[in-house]
Amino acid sequence: MKILVICQYYHPEPFRISDICRELVEHGHDVTVVTGTPNYPMGEIYEGYENGAHSDEEIDGVHVHRCAIHPRKSGAIHRLWNYYSYPHKAGKYIKTLDDSFDLVFINQLSPVMMAMPGIQYAKKHGKRSVLYCLDLWPASLGAGGVNGGFIYKWFHRESGRVYRSVDKIWTSSESFADYFEKEFGITDTVYLPQYAEDTFSPECCRKTPDEYVDLMFAGNVGTAQSVDTIVRAAALCKDLPHLRWHIVGDGVELEACKALAETLGASVIFHGRKPMEEMPRYYAMADAMLVTMKKDPVISLTLPGKVQSYMAAEKPIIGAIDGETAKVISDSACGLCCGAEDAEGLAACARKFATERPSDFGRNGYLTYKEKFSKDVFIKKMEEGFFNACIDD
Repeated sequence: MKILVICQYYHPEPFRISDICRELVEHGHDVTVVTGTPNYPMGEIYEGYENGAHSDEEIDGVHVHRCAIHPRKSGAIHRLWNYYSYPHKAGKYIKTLDDSFDLVFINQLSPVMMAMPGIQYAKKHGKRSVLYCLDLWPASLGAGGVNGGFIYKWFHRESGRVYRSVDKIWTSSESFADYFEKEFGITDTVYLPQYAEDTFSPECCRKTPDEYVDLMFAGNVGTAQSVDTIVRAAALCKDLPHLRWHIVGDGVELEACKALAETLGASVIFHGRKPMEEMPRYYAMADAMLVTMKKDPVISLTLPGKVQSYMAAEKPIIGAIDGETAKVISDSACGLCCGAEDAEGLAACARKFATERPSDFGRNGYLTYKEKFSKDVFIKKMEEGFFNACIDD
């Protein structure tokens, strides 16, 4: 099958779509990706990609075209410019492609407008389109503080137009189905949870026992991730010198979290952003992994992709998070959890883990991962979904 992939983010940006495309090529598919100039998460163009460098290249057998987009930077004006520069530039490039693609696959993160070029191609050439929703819109705006008024209403209308224009919607969280039905009257969605890259395995990520209990957060340090909850919890556990807290990642809230740690005297080790291939080494430092998110009814519908990585690495999970993720942790018995933004609750979970050191959490999570979230399960369902989308009348 010849597949056109639309996604604003791609390698070297840290998103799973790069691995998905590589897997599809290994399964015999011809894959072309139309993406943007890499600048996530810090909003600055990556070194070596300035001025149109690497605008067309082949990565692991995947044909990649990068549109020169405006970087995210900081501030509302730059963010809005970034949101619309990709669909504008990608839309122009799409017009140069012939009708030889069998299917359009839209890997939809934020913003939802990134889907527009894919919809444009599918309509022009009479092709089927599948949208994989990883970030709900305009719910993501609401979580960022835009909860009403003209801007929210505008993006609600834009989101509805996008979601109603594709042939199939797949969701990364089971809870997304209710949102689509309530907000847009869309009832035909398919649940396809994310998987972890092959980089993460119990063998590569196992910690050598020592006198410390190490807890680690890995991922984007943004507003939605509420990493300050980890810093506050660490400050509440200063009486446990053998309990160490680690943050691996970067993002717009990193400096604020560092400043908070200094103010509270919290012993948190900030490692910065690391390339994917180095992450097993950091996972191997941890006895348990941390997942936190902002307290928000819509954010709570999300199942962050890091949860699958934690489970694949056979790591216990300690969370301050609501909704879908809390349910997964509870149902799989793979860790301890308290409510979102509850620093005292997170500190209590950390104390309990450090004291009792339960041995079954990691194994339980790994077994659940193999059954429900593995790459083999994901790719099989994806290929079946592509085939069904193409033959569906």
